[in-house]
Amino acid sequence: MIRRLCTALVLACTTLAPPVSAATADDGLRTVAERSGFVRTGRYEEVIALCDAFAARYPDAVRCETFGTTPEGRPMKLLVASRVGAFTPAQAREQGLPVTLVQGGIHAGEIDGKDAGFLALREMLDGEIEGDPLAAQVLLFVPVFNVDGHERFKAWNRPNQRGPEEMGWRTTAQNYNLNRDYAKADAPEMQAMLALYNAWDPLAYLDLHVTDGAKFEHDISIQVEPLNAGDAGMRKVGLAFRDGVLAALERAGSMPLPFYPSFIEYDNPASGFRDGVAPPRFSHGYPWLRNRIGMLVETHSWKTYPERVKATHDTILASLSLVARHGRQWQRQARDADLRASRLGGEAVPLDYKTTDTPRTIEFRGYAYTRTPSEVSGALMTRYDESQPQVWKVPLYDRIVPDDVATAPRGGYLVPAAQADRVAPRLAVHDIRFIRLAHPVEGVEAEAFRATSSTFASTPLEGHQRLEVEGDWARGRHDLRAGALFVPIAQPKARLVMALLEPAAPDALLAWGAFNNAFERKEYMEDYVAEEVAREMLDRDPALKSAFERRVASDKAFADSPQARLDYFYRMHSAWDDRYNLYPVLRTDADPSR
Repeated sequence: MIRRLCTALVLACTTLAPPVSAATADDGLRTVAERSGFVRTGRYEEVIALCDAFAARYPDAVRCETFGTTPEGRPMKLLVASRVGAFTPAQAREQGLPVTLVQGGIHAGEIDGKDAGFLALREMLDGEIEGDPLAAQVLLFVPVFNVDGHERFKAWNRPNQRGPEEMGWRTTAQNYNLNRDYAKADAPEMQAMLALYNAWDPLAYLDLHVTDGAKFEHDISIQVEPLNAGDAGMRKVGLAFRDGVLAALERAGSMPLPFYPSFIEYDNPASGFRDGVAPPRFSHGYPWLRNRIGMLVETHSWKTYPERVKATHDTILASLSLVARHGRQWQRQARDADLRASRLGGEAVPLDYKTTDTPRTIEFRGYAYTRTPSEVSGALMTRYDESQPQVWKVPLYDRIVPDDVATAPRGGYLVPAAQADRVAPRLAVHDIRFIRLAHPVEGVEAEAFRATSSTFASTPLEGHQRLEVEGDWARGRHDLRAGALFVPIAQPKARLVMALLEPAAPDALLAWGAFNNAFERKEYMEDYVAEEVAREMLDRDPALKSAFERRVASDKAFADSPQARLDYFYRMHSAWDDRYNLYPVLRTDADPSR
């Protein structure tokens, strides 16, 4: 159906909108978006009403549930859809059904997924989709994840986006960006989502977004993991899933991309693109650590709202059709990956990934553009001519290799009792198995990590002062008090355990500042005392005196710093804090709970 959009935000006035079923045109299940010709999107009260209406209209196939409550007191709504009566996690497991979680509105200004999801669900329920995908899986549809942000509703909340006329806001009422919160799980909304995820264990998780950035012809990008990371068997599943969706989108008339189209150099198309593996703060960087599939869907912000909703709608249906056909097989492969993950102890495991410096040249469907100095900002500015499509030949860096690699402990991780109450909830929210020691254990052989350098971020991120450390693990014997935690590596979520507890991992608890106190100096030796201590040590130890003199002669920065020179001796004295820069989590090859 052709609809005309001539709002202030829509420059291309004629576009193809998603289909509307004549059979359901007046039955109360059409969204504000459909009724307005995809000029507007509805408020959250519409989601609540539609959730109930779908359950009432299709009682044998849909349940409407509330899976959480936002900080502003709004219900977080979920539609569970299945043709075979599997409306609980237990029923899905009993029937061996794969589960697909489709999520809209994590950034509530990027709201294509809400309207596309309701449309796709209605079409499936009305029998308009070939193969009836809901007969072979359970669909979990969360129309809006960031509910409070959705209701911060007005025009221009997304100034780099064409339509709808008004939309929600990127962050929550507590100003959390939920798509930075999967690993650390600060937000109440994220805690509710992870509880839902833990209960249902979805095979595939689709997170529906809209890009920012430049102007070009491509209308959607699809990124999937595991594909470049994680379990080798599940990488094959991820590749089949991604390529199947891309092929379906091409058949539907889209021009999809398999990478996020953000320039390496801001605002410079000639710089090209760099692919990568997202860390687990992101929606599609999280499931692969649990041996499941994560898909990031990004429609292009400069396409009109009807075009974006159609591309999202097509992606949802393509994904569900693939899971319907292959889901049981993929589910078996996911269970096999769980077993392999449980045996990672002693193996080298990548903590993050990087692209190599060798690109390949691709043809990218852009527009003619100029780059000239701006009389407003004074900066070099790119201006696009959308009347002149142009093929850009640009570099794409997409050869991805491991970066930081850690050896998984053969036993697991130990969290001393003093830190246990801080760490236990952060593990529990991810359904990670751990054991709390009922009795003290003395002389446990374990590795401890001490930082040789620690760098605190100069500005906060998501309310945290992040920390980067470098250092080494050293083996020794340690005493544990009752109440300490043992986190075994022998569990399906072993990669997620390492992502949270290895100090070099990009979204580790340490990286998000959970242990900053351990890397802050708390005690000092007065300079006049340090001076006396230094003289005593120099007088009785000629070797130390020679080493100190060589350091002064060879290291100008050290020689010029009175404090560094005094600390040289203080660090060798028994008064020095032996816990300074010591990461308060241990690695062990044994299970001390036995």
